[in-house]
Amino acid sequence: MNAVALKDGEFRQFQAWLYRTAGINLTPAKKALVAGRLFKRLKHHQLETYGDYFQLIMGHGAATELQVALDLLTTNETYFFREPKHFDFLREQVLPKALPGRTLRLWSAASSSGEEAYSLAMTLADGLGSTPWEIIGSDISSQVLAKASAGHYPMTRAHSIPQPLLVKHCLKGTGNQDGTFLIERSLRSRVHFMQINLNEALPNLGEFDVIFLRNVMIYFDQETKQKVVARMLPLLKPGGYFIVSHSESLNGVSTALKPIKPSIYRKP
Repeated sequence: MNAVALKDGEFRQFQAWLYRTAGINLTPAKKALVAGRLFKRLKHHQLETYGDYFQLIMGHGAATELQVALDLLTTNETYFFREPKHFDFLREQVLPKALPGRTLRLWSAASSSGEEAYSLAMTLADGLGSTPWEIIGSDISSQVLAKASAGHYPMTRAHSIPQPLLVKHCLKGTGNQDGTFLIERSLRSRVHFMQINLNEALPNLGEFDVIFLRNVMIYFDQETKQKVVARMLPLLKPGGYFIVSHSESLNGVSTALKPIKPSIYRKP
C-alpha cells in the first residue's frame, strides 16, 4: 500500500474528534503528523483512505481501535528530570517543610511513559527520609501508561538522571535485557498509574500537596485550559503547589492560584 494523502476534510474530522475527546487543539501544521501516525493503522486494516479509518473508529464496537488512535495522536516526547529547576524547588522548598508521619502526595497529571513520575519519586525517596509519600501518575493514553507501569526503559533514556540517583534507584539490564534499565521495585510500588482524561469529570483521587501539569496545556485553547485547571483545583490542598512547564503560564487561566516563581503557583 503506497502513501495515502490526508485530505483537508478528513483532517478536520480528526481535529474535531480530538478536541471533543481530549481538548487537544490540532493546528493545520499538525496535518502531516496525523497522517504519519495513523498511516500504519490504514495499512493494518487495508483501508484506502483516512476517511475510511475515521468511519471505522467511530463505528459500533470499535472501542479498542479508537483507543489505539487516541494513543497515537496524544503521545508526546518526555524525559527524566525535564526542566530540572522544578525538582530543585521540590528538594529545597517543599520537602524540608513536609510534616513527619503525614503522607506527602504528588500528582503527575500528564505523566506519559512515566519519566516525570519516577523523577519525582527519586527526588522524594532521596529527600524525605522516613516521611511517607505517594505519587499518582495519570495520562489519557493507555499505551504510555503500560510502559510507565513497567518502569523499563532503554539505557539511552538514563542520560538525564543524576548519577547518584541512577545508581541508587535503577537496575542495569544484563543478558537479553542489556542496553536497558529498570526502576527498582520499591520505588515502582509507590507510584500508581491510572488512565484519566483531564477533559472529563475527575475521579476521587484525594488531595495533593503538589500537582504537576507540564507540557500539556500548550495543546489546549484558552477555554479548555480554564476548564481543566478549574477541575483540578479542588484536588490541591490549601498551600499546595501547582507547577506548569516553563513554556506555559496560568495568566488568564485561573485567579485562584498565586504565582510565586516562573511556572510555579500556590493555592492560598
